[in-house]
Amino acid sequence: GMPMEIIVGKMFKLEIWETLLSSMRIGEVAEFWCDIIHTGMYALVSRGMRRITEGRDPLEGQKHRCGMGNMFDYHSTGYADLDELQRTPQPLIFIMELFRVEEPSAYKRDTWAMNKEEKLAAVPVLHSEGNRLVLRREFAQAAAKYQEAVICLRNLQAKEKPWEDDWLKLESLVTPLVLNYCQCQLELGEYYEVLEHTTELLQKHNDNAKAYFKRAKAHAAVWNEREAREDFMRVAHLDPSMAAVVKKELKQLGERMRKKHVEDRKRYQGLF
Repeated sequence: GMPMEIIVGKMFKLEIWETLLSSMRIGEVAEFWCDIIHTGMYALVSRGMRRITEGRDPLEGQKHRCGMGNMFDYHSTGYADLDELQRTPQPLIFIMELFRVEEPSAYKRDTWAMNKEEKLAAVPVLHSEGNRLVLRREFAQAAAKYQEAVICLRNLQAKEKPWEDDWLKLESLVTPLVLNYCQCQLELGEYYEVLEHTTELLQKHNDNAKAYFKRAKAHAAVWNEREAREDFMRVAHLDPSMAAVVKKELKQLGERMRKKHVEDRKRYQGLF
């Protein structure tokens, strides 16, 4: 029910399709006969497209490996005609209609489709967009922007040696984005998400007062009193300028816990 999009030059499984489409005019319908050498991956591509049409995940059950590896991992694609095509490869005829062509700068690329320079350029833009959305209190949308920026940086970090200069430079950009993401999740009530990300951050940077503060807020929200108090005290130790804020948070935590204990006692008295 919708056109397929192919980003040319990004090693689509059926490389011949890029060649065919590049020979066409907008609005043209063309028929191409392709020899076996070009059609070997068609069964896997077709399986994914059929699953999308059926409303299923195209990667359902797929292991994290190359397409050819997946092809040999499974005895069946789930479709009899595609299984037969895998057993006896043959030339295929493709009929294509070209609806639209966009220049690289004219469409929003997913992270995976960006090169290193594009990812680095996208990060401050995403950071700024996230900040703007926070000001409008659109926290879910802001969190998505921060998360996308983090993914860009993590992808780049994966190509660097951990804890060396280039890796550390990228890490310095990741940290504030993760903290902003966690603040959005606090606003959205996703406290366990905050606990997960702040804990991961503190495993690398155990002197980050802001991470401790956000984790303390999340612990307090899910009634982890001891952990919340420990994190708040750590904040005051690392950043004495936040002592007054910590004192206020501890007071509120104590009041909430006392109220909860009273309510719990009343509830249990009604049960027995």
